[in-house]
Amino acid sequence: MFTALTPEEWAALRLSLKVATVATLASLPAGVAVACLLARGRFRGRSVLDALVHLPLILPPVVTGYLLLLAFGRKGPIGAWLEAHFGLVFSFRWTGAALAAAVMGFPLMVRAIRLSIEAVDRRLEQAAGTLGAGPILTFLLVTLPLALPGILAGSVLAFAKAMGEFGATITFVANIPGETQTLPTAIYSFTQVPGGDAAAMRLVLISVAVSVLALVLSEWLARGLSRRMD
Repeated sequence: MFTALTPEEWAALRLSLKVATVATLASLPAGVAVACLLARGRFRGRSVLDALVHLPLILPPVVTGYLLLLAFGRKGPIGAWLEAHFGLVFSFRWTGAALAAAVMGFPLMVRAIRLSIEAVDRRLEQAAGTLGAGPILTFLLVTLPLALPGILAGSVLAFAKAMGEFGATITFVANIPGETQTLPTAIYSFTQVPGGDAAAMRLVLISVAVSVLALVLSEWLARGLSRRMD
């Protein structure tokens, strides 16, 4: 299956893996922080933060992509500032595809990590506190290790979502072969041209294989972590 891929199809596969990996790793620290805040925090505006985090799940992906274009485009307030100060451009670049994928996968990541943190026995955290550990040390030495299976699950969900992201990506960064064309947008392109069904099917099978492999690997690692912590 892989040997039959054309250079264009290989480029789409490599870019999808690159985008999904960068999106997952870049959003992971923020995902852990927000999940901990929602799981343990008691503050005004908590419900508003929760709603904002989950907003990409209920908004049409095209709307999310358009909002990203308005904010992070070259003429957008954030995009113009990032380009002027750091030379970082998102619109119509692979970095924009990674940003769109990170935004769309962020709610899934946060939800999985939040549930994992909420499942941690608070008595263990309290015991660490009685032994002199502060909140940050308790989180690093107790909460975070116990929540690792959820963090792993959230990361895999975000990765899988990034691999399949289409609407926000094509709205924000278009469908430029070799630059922003990921597997989903390549599949869409092939379905729009005569004789492209075979190429589309090859990429569909690859997408399914990568997603299944990620889920199997996640389950295997999660079980291994759970056995070590028992």
